[in-house]
Amino acid sequence: MKKIVVFTGAGISAESGLKTFRDSGGLWEGYNVYDVATPEAWRRDPNLVQNFYNERRKSVLEAEPNAAHYALVKLEEKYDVTIITQNVDDLHERAGSSKIIHLHGLITKSQSDKNPNLTYDISGWELKMGESCELGSQLRPHVVWFGEAVPMIEKAAEKCYVADIFIVIGTSLQVYPAAGLIDLIPGKAQKFLVDPKAMEISAINIERIPESSVAAVPELVERLLNQ
Repeated sequence: MKKIVVFTGAGISAESGLKTFRDSGGLWEGYNVYDVATPEAWRRDPNLVQNFYNERRKSVLEAEPNAAHYALVKLEEKYDVTIITQNVDDLHERAGSSKIIHLHGLITKSQSDKNPNLTYDISGWELKMGESCELGSQLRPHVVWFGEAVPMIEKAAEKCYVADIFIVIGTSLQVYPAAGLIDLIPGKAQKFLVDPKAMEISAINIERIPESSVAAVPELVERLLNQ
């Protein structure tokens, strides 16, 4: 069974109504990302950060997977599919994809402020100050912040090394280290880039599809299922 690696970014979630990190000038829902998405911000004003992610989590839970999410599930009928996503939402899971690597964490989970390996499911949308892990430290969002290590990058790299087909959806390939994954794909692999700005993105030996995820992904999936 051939191996497909799908690398998704904010564009696929945006089509389910979720605002992206970099919508405008480094702002996320009107906040400077460095005020709500860094360890320093958490130490400086944990209440602000916690409330910010509570609101984002609420939006995620209200959102629904779109046609692109559901189309990717169909690939599993014929291929060994791994989805590597920069997104912190759970839309791929809810659509039904079975193998997902979250590079930047998952907003529907919490983690220990003391040991990031201690993670917990969150019931509902709100994580409250005072809720603690088994070590007694405050729970924070299970999200990789700017300046923090990306613990899943090695697992993602292992999948890329052996990919037969690589599909990039909804990302400008500008955020590292994740953007460097394309350089690990075997030269003989088929490569596709689905993004409205695909023609502006510098990448070699890749078929560019300058359309939205919802418009292009279902058609691409059918094409791969029939090849």
